Amino acid sequence: MASPTAPILPPATIGILGGGQLGRMLGLAARELGYRIIVLDPDPACPAAAVADRVEVGGYEDVAGALRLAADCAVMTYELEHVSAVVVEALEAVRPVRPGLTALRVTQDRLAERAFLEANDVPLVPWRAVHTVDDLRVAAAELGFPIRLKAATGGYDGRSQFRIADNTAMIGAIARLNAHHGQSLLAEHEVAFVAELSVIVARGEDGTIAPYPVGRNRHDEGILVESAAPAPVDASVAVAATALATRLAAAVELVGVMTIELFLMPDGTLVVNELAPRVHNSGHWTIEAAITSQFEQHIRAICGLPLGRATLRAAAATVNLLGTGPRRPALLEGLDAALAIDDVHLHVYDKHEVFERRKMGHVTATGPTVDLALGRALAAHALLRWSEEGRG
Repeated sequence: MASPTAPILPPATIGILGGGQLGRMLGLAARELGYRIIVLDPDPACPAAAVADRVEVGGYEDVAGALRLAADCAVMTYELEHVSAVVVEALEAVRPVRPGLTALRVTQDRLAERAFLEANDVPLVPWRAVHTVDDLRVAAAELGFPIRLKAATGGYDGRSQFRIADNTAMIGAIARLNAHHGQSLLAEHEVAFVAELSVIVARGEDGTIAPYPVGRNRHDEGILVESAAPAPVDASVAVAATALATRLAAAVELVGVMTIELFLMPDGTLVVNELAPRVHNSGHWTIEAAITSQFEQHIRAICGLPLGRATLRAAAATVNLLGTGPRRPALLEGLDAALAIDDVHLHVYDKHEVFERRKMGHVTATGPTVDLALGRALAAHALLRWSEEGRG
């Protein structure tokens, strides 16, 4: 490993590729430490705009826009792995980008990610690469139904994937993903797991590792709706999950925060579902419940500062606040009742429009036990609603 460079100290400027809610929360953490923030995003009114010194308006493949951003920054990072590798490669020629190309390339293509994990002896769900209808038929015969067919790149929150239950459902499956002939897809056997888990781990430039306690997650049609920590699993499972996350953080040469999503199988073993080389939705509870939030930890790591402690102050649970109904102006109601519940914290992402299943915010609650924290978060969430104003 190369020797660590001198820390990047405030009031230096940090560039963030992506101005969504994760970029917003990264920006808030950076502001608390005294840094300046510039973000690259196609939307000038993106959630991070309110906390940034400047928004460089441009897409995630805009090399020129990213280089304009970098000219005023001491270090760069990204809030999503859908940023073009060409952009990051161009940036690395002029500024440090943390995490860099290795972590990005491994995780932005599901097939590359699976190949990387297999090369590192990581247990996975049985999978096959699919390019044609014939490939899909072979995959179905080898993997067995049901199958999850996913776009290799670009999908998130359950988009660009669907379930194939039998031979009949294969008809038109590739076309439904709008895949051109020969475009890569991933077919995976759908497993019956006991629980969805995740481990958030931070790694500093000097190789120091700080893993957070294992969290338990629940998804609904591909969208994360609940996370709670510490996960109610056997200590041996938590130790194994943490060891796996620590090993993968080193393998991708991580500098920053990474999340490893796993399935806990009925026999107590773990299989990896996905890697994300960034702060993550399943770690929002760290803001209130950990000594150092995932967002502050990421800023510390990319700036070469000592990592903070990742231990819990209390048990915690986060429930995502999703949009409902048609597209309309976002006006949240029920805050007074929700915030009257003990140890409840509300985060609203300042998205100007709400629509069905859009991530609009989250509720986190803490408590002496995970069950109590989750009960508080769910009770508060049930009191919140999006105004009907603006419906046609």
